[in-house]
Amino acid sequence: MSKTVNIDVHHITRVEGHGNIVVDATDGKIERVEWQVPEAPRFFEAMVVGRPYTELATITSRICGICSIGHTFASLKATEAALGVEISENTRLLRELLLHGETLQSHILHVCYLVVPDLFKLNSVIPLVSSHKDVVLLVTKLHRLSNEMCDIVGGRTTHPIRAKVGGFTMVPTKQEFQELKRRLQEAVEDLKALVAVVQQVAGNFPDFTRETEYLSLTYDKEYAFYDGDVTTTDIDKSIPVSEYKSVVNEFVVPQSTAKFGKFNRDAFMVGALARYNNNHAQLTPLALQVGESLGLKGPNASPFMNNVAQIVECVFAVERSIDIINRLLSRDLQPEQAEIKVEAGHGVGSVEVPRGILFHDYTYNDDGLCVAANCVIPTNLNHNNIQHDFEKMVPEMLGLGKETLQFNMEMLVRAYDPCISCSTHFLDVEFKN
Repeated sequence: MSKTVNIDVHHITRVEGHGNIVVDATDGKIERVEWQVPEAPRFFEAMVVGRPYTELATITSRICGICSIGHTFASLKATEAALGVEISENTRLLRELLLHGETLQSHILHVCYLVVPDLFKLNSVIPLVSSHKDVVLLVTKLHRLSNEMCDIVGGRTTHPIRAKVGGFTMVPTKQEFQELKRRLQEAVEDLKALVAVVQQVAGNFPDFTRETEYLSLTYDKEYAFYDGDVTTTDIDKSIPVSEYKSVVNEFVVPQSTAKFGKFNRDAFMVGALARYNNNHAQLTPLALQVGESLGLKGPNASPFMNNVAQIVECVFAVERSIDIINRLLSRDLQPEQAEIKVEAGHGVGSVEVPRGILFHDYTYNDDGLCVAANCVIPTNLNHNNIQHDFEKMVPEMLGLGKETLQFNMEMLVRAYDPCISCSTHFLDVEFKN
């Protein structure tokens, strides 16, 4: 098969935002391999400057319509760190519960609607409506549950309105929690049925691995989503979230309007697989069992296993949510507001969102107005690793032909579940007199 290949994908489908794949190879000599991000930059860090601390979470949640809940909590945590606000255990549990709702919502959407068609060698999920109607209905049921879970706890499906600095303006009733718990218990069995279907096609993931560094939160009390310090597979001691800049080390490349990042190696990966590799010992037994049944066990170096790790996290999110609801049902639940003293300060907040570790960094003046902000988006951190994956994949698969190589490269990008437009925070301005 010819090793002269020219690939120019403009733009890759079934991902959020616009990304291009370019490969030029002549007689086996690779001349160019690029993961390009041509999206227009976002200016959310500029939007919040001059705004009061009460508005930042509302504004920055609009960075993403899929991870709006995670952005809300990273924002609230940054503001609370800057102002010295301590939240109650009830507020923390409610936030974690809402974060798990978003995790289930996003992972089900991505794996089942955007990735599974690749495993069936289809261009979209639509043909599966006819060939696998029961499976599509099952997926729709799980997705609806996650949407309504976010409604019940956060006040609406995206851009939650009940969470605020220091507390919640409204909390679900015990009857709402009991009904949600019943549906989540039912979802455990639904997820088992979904896993059985995925098992049948899991062998269709391309045979590709690349050793890299895996970056995530870690927490000694549980599988880290809401709380924790920063860790990677290359370090022995975790790093405080406040020192995130020493880890993410963002830099600019010519082919991308989004920054790249690196730490101990040329690149790192964030997301479900990174969380799994760093924290899998803290998963529930069922979640671990699901991973093993789909070929995921212990630290894994295949980026395609990120999608399996997402399914594992769906199981964990449901089981953890049931546990949180049991704890909340034993408490007196009322809207809460922690004491807030407005003063100058600087704070960093971090949570794990479906696509990986997220950072918000704010500085406030004495009037509680934001004077500086920085947001580091998970997909932003993954772009560099995608590029390095491409550089290893192309030489290995060049002999398979253009069609197979292009299919595998597109599938690789989708494995990362990228939110591309959310990641573009760079603008190169050239001033001319």
